[in-house]
Amino acid sequence: MALLNTRSVNNKSFLLNDLILSKNLDFLFLTEVWQQTSDYSGVIELCPSGYSFLSQPRGSGRGGGLAVVFRDHLPCSSTTSGHFASFELQLIKVGRKDPFYCAVVYRPPGPNSSFLQEFSDFLSSTVKLSRLVIVGDFNIHVDDPSDHFAMNFSSLMDSFSFTQHVSGPTHTRGHTLDLVFTLSLNADSVCPEDVYISDHHCIFFNLSVSASPPPARRMVSSRFLNESTASNFSAAFDPPCSSDNDPDSLTSQFNEHCLSILDNICPVRTRSVPAVNPTPWFNDSLRSLKRQCRKIERLWKKTHLHVHLLHLKDLLTSFNSAVRDARVSYFSNLVSQSKGNPKVLFNTISSIVSPASPTASIHSVADCENFLSFFVDKVNKVRSSISPSALSLPLPTPTRPIILDSFAPVSLPELTKLVNSMKTSACPLDILPSSLFKSAFQSIGPSVLSIINASLVSGQVPAYFKNAVIHPLLKKPSLDPSLHSSFRPISKLPFISKILEKVVAKQLTAALDEHNIYDSFQSGFRRAHSTETALLRVSNDLLTHSDAGDCSVLVLLDLTAAFDTVDHHLLLERLRDWVGLSGSALEWFSSYLSERSFSVAVSKFRSSTTSLTHGVPQGSVLGPLLFLLYLLPLQHILSSFKGISYHLYADDIQLYISFKPHEMSKLQLLHTCLDSIKTWMAGSFLQLNEDKTEILICAPDKLVPKVRDSLGQLASHTKPSVRNLGVTFDPALTLDSHVSSLVRSSFFHLRNIAKLSPILSRSELETVLHTFISSRLDYCNSLFTCLSRTSLNRLQVVQNACARLLTKSSKHTHITPLLLQLHWLPVNFRVHFKILVLVYRALHGQAPSYIGDLLSPYTPSRSLRSSDQSLLVVQRTRLKTKGDRSFAAVAPRLWNSLPLSLRSVDSVVSFKKQLDSPVQAGFCMTFFTTLSLFCSPHLFHLPQDPLISLFPIYSLFLNIFVITIVYFCSF
Repeated sequence: MALLNTRSVNNKSFLLNDLILSKNLDFLFLTEVWQQTSDYSGVIELCPSGYSFLSQPRGSGRGGGLAVVFRDHLPCSSTTSGHFASFELQLIKVGRKDPFYCAVVYRPPGPNSSFLQEFSDFLSSTVKLSRLVIVGDFNIHVDDPSDHFAMNFSSLMDSFSFTQHVSGPTHTRGHTLDLVFTLSLNADSVCPEDVYISDHHCIFFNLSVSASPPPARRMVSSRFLNESTASNFSAAFDPPCSSDNDPDSLTSQFNEHCLSILDNICPVRTRSVPAVNPTPWFNDSLRSLKRQCRKIERLWKKTHLHVHLLHLKDLLTSFNSAVRDARVSYFSNLVSQSKGNPKVLFNTISSIVSPASPTASIHSVADCENFLSFFVDKVNKVRSSISPSALSLPLPTPTRPIILDSFAPVSLPELTKLVNSMKTSACPLDILPSSLFKSAFQSIGPSVLSIINASLVSGQVPAYFKNAVIHPLLKKPSLDPSLHSSFRPISKLPFISKILEKVVAKQLTAALDEHNIYDSFQSGFRRAHSTETALLRVSNDLLTHSDAGDCSVLVLLDLTAAFDTVDHHLLLERLRDWVGLSGSALEWFSSYLSERSFSVAVSKFRSSTTSLTHGVPQGSVLGPLLFLLYLLPLQHILSSFKGISYHLYADDIQLYISFKPHEMSKLQLLHTCLDSIKTWMAGSFLQLNEDKTEILICAPDKLVPKVRDSLGQLASHTKPSVRNLGVTFDPALTLDSHVSSLVRSSFFHLRNIAKLSPILSRSELETVLHTFISSRLDYCNSLFTCLSRTSLNRLQVVQNACARLLTKSSKHTHITPLLLQLHWLPVNFRVHFKILVLVYRALHGQAPSYIGDLLSPYTPSRSLRSSDQSLLVVQRTRLKTKGDRSFAAVAPRLWNSLPLSLRSVDSVVSFKKQLDSPVQAGFCMTFFTTLSLFCSPHLFHLPQDPLISLFPIYSLFLNIFVITIVYFCSF
C-alpha cells in the first residue's frame, strides 16, 4: 500500500501510473487530487490496466479531493461515512467474506477547533468495524511534543486503540503530516520516500491480510481469425447433401459441417496471456526514457548532488509529457478510424473521460446460478401475485379476419440483402462468429436458405434457435452492482436465429401495416414512430388545453418486468383472435414460443439451463413486436373512456385528461380507467409498478391544491415535474426544467471534450461534438415550441460554446460568422427545421397518423390563388390574448411562411437538402416570417393599432436589406 498527497493529479497522472506499476502496489491512497465534481479524466489516466478507482471530488474551492486506486481482483466499494465540515473523508470496504475497512482523510491546514470533536464522532461511528486502517494528510505536527493540538490528537487515537506507524518527516520542509493508523491489523515496512512527484513524501507500507494473489497469467481458449479465414472457409465449404426437409436435421448438419471446417483451418488454441492487458500506447521510446529516469534516480540516491536531483525532475516531467503525447496519438487514430461507427466512437470517448460502468460481480458458476435463480424467482413472484379472481375475468375477443396463414419462402438475393444489413453480434452459442458468417455468406448462403425456408414452410423452429444465453446488464450506472435487482436480463441468441426472426418479422409487419392492426397510439418499435413523435402528440394536446385555460392531469405508468411475464398461451390466442394468424404461420409462433431455454453466462462461467415457460426474449428480433401485439386489447379498454387520452411507448403508458376548472368531477373517470387497466393487466399476467407511477398536474397555481384533493388516493403520486421518455415536463409546460438539465449535461460533456481537443483533428472534434452535444440539443426539439426566448438563448449558448471550441475562437468573437462558416443552423432554426421536416413527412404519409391528424390543409370557401399552394390551417385557442404554443398552431405558420418551391418538392431528401442551409433556413426564415406577418397579420394576434400595423412594412424592407448583405457576404 502507499499514501501520497499529490497536489493535483492532472499534471502527474502518468508519473503516478508508473509509480503504481514500478512499486507493484495493491492500493494507492491519494489526497489533494484537486478533482472537480464529475471530472474523472485525471484519475482515469493514472489507473494502469487491471486497476480501478473510487474517488470523492473536493466540495469547493482549492485543494482537497480524495481517491483510492486498487487492483481489480480486490473487491472494493464505497461505504457511507457521513459529512464533516473540518475534514474530508472517504471510507471503503475491502473484501466480501471477511472484509476490512480503509478510511482516507484530508484535513486542510490551519487551526480548527471542531476537528477533534468531529473526528471523535467519526471514530465512535466505527466501533462496529473490527479491522480498520486510517490513512491521510492530517496537517498535524505529531512529531512536535510542544504542539498541544498534536498531543490531544494523539491522545484521542490512543483512546480508540489505534496504532500510528509513520515516523520521520513526510514533507520536504520537515514534520510528520501524513499518517497511517491501524486497528487490529498488522502494518510493517512503513517507509516514507520522496518520489519527486509532490512536496509530500510517499508512505509505503505492507498490510497483512488474507487475500488471493493477483493471477500473473490467464489461460485463454479461442480461434485465431484473420483476413484469410473467410476465403479459406469458403473454399473448404461444400454444402451437405440432404433430402430431409426437417429444420432440426438441416441445422444440425450445417453446424457440424461448419464446426469440422473451423477445426481444420483455425482450431481452438489454448494459450497463456498476461492477466492484465498491456498498455497499447507504451512504446520502445517510452521504455527507454523510463530506464533513463531510473538510472538518474539511482545516481541521485548515490551522490545526493542537487544537480542530479534537478536532472531527475526534468526527466520525470519529460516522461510524463511523452506518455501523454503517445496516449494522445493512440486515441486520435482510434477516433479517426471510428468515424463511421458511432457506438465505438462513443465508447472510446467515454473510456477517456468517464469511469467504467460497474459489471455483474460474477466470479464462479455459483454466481451465475444465483443470477439465474433471481431472474426466475422474480418472474414467478409477479405471476404468483395475480389473484385467481382476476384470471377468471372474461376478456372481450374481436372477430378478426385471417390476415396471414403461411409465410412465403424467401429467395437467395433477398436473404443476402437482409444478412448484409444486419449488425454483427456475439453469442457464445454461435458456431460461426457473425463477422465470419457474413464474410462467407456467398458460400454458405444456399445452406442457410434451405434452413430458413424449411422452417417457414413446416411451421417449426429448430431447437438450436431457441436456446439463449442471458447476460446481466446494469440498468443504470448509479445503481448498486452488488444487488441482483440492479440488473436486467439481456438474451443473446445465435446469429442465424436472428436471420430467421428478421424474415418472419418482415412478413408479419407487412401484414400488420396492410390491415392496420397496430394500436394507432403505440409508438414503440414501429417504423417512422419514435419517442419524439409520441411526446410531440402528448405535449401538443396538453399545450392546446393549457392555452385554452383548461386543467390537465398526466399519469405515467410503468410495468414490472413486462417482457418477462408475457403468458405464451394468451399470446398465441391474441395472435389468432386479435391479429388474424392461422395455419402454419400460427404453428410457427407456437413452435417459436415452446420449449425455449436459457442460461446465465459471463466470461468463462455459465449456469445450468432452465426452461423459459413465459415471457418474450429481450434481445431478440421478434420479442418487441410480440409484446406490442400482446397489448392490443388494452387499446379497446383505453379508447372506451371518452375524455381520457392515452399514448403508449412499448410498456410505458401515458394517460391524460383535460377539463375546465369547474369540472373537477371528471377526475373520477381517471380512477375508473386505472381500475380497469389494473384488472386487465392482472388477467394478462402483467403488473403495474406503483412505486414508479407519477402524476403531473398542469393547472394554474391557485387550482393545483384543488385538483390534488380531487385525485384522492392518487394524490400521493403527484410530482412537481416528471421525466417522460427523456424529457422533463413541468406544470406550466414551459420545459424550463428540461432546458436546465439539458444545458447542465451539455456543458459537462463539453468540458470533457475540451480536454480531448489536443488529441483530435478538427474534423474528428466536430464529429465528437455532434455525437455528444448536437444530438442532445436536437433530441425532441420539435417540442420546443413552448420555450421562452430566455430558454432558447440558454441552448444557443451551448451551441456557441461548441462553435468556439471547434474553431478555437475567443469568447469575444462574433458568433454569427462562425455558425455560417460551420454551416450550423442556430438552435431556434434547428427547431424550425425539425418541425418543417415533420410537417412534410406528415403531409406525405411518412409520419405517424396521430401527427398527420394535427394538420389540416387550407381549403378556401371560393376559388383563390392560394388554393393549390399546399397551405395549412392555423389552429387557434379560445384565449386570444395568449400566444398558442402547441405544434398544431406553430407548425402551420412555419409551413405557410415557406416559399411554394419548398412546399412542393417531390422527395423528403430534396426538401431537407434545400432547407438545411444557413441562408435558406436560417436568415431567410426571418424574411419569410415577416412576409407572412405582413400578408396575414391576424394569424399573429396583432393589436388593431394603425401605428403598429405599419411595423411589418418597415421590418420587411429592413430584413430584405440585411438578407441581401448577408447573402453576398457568405460567398
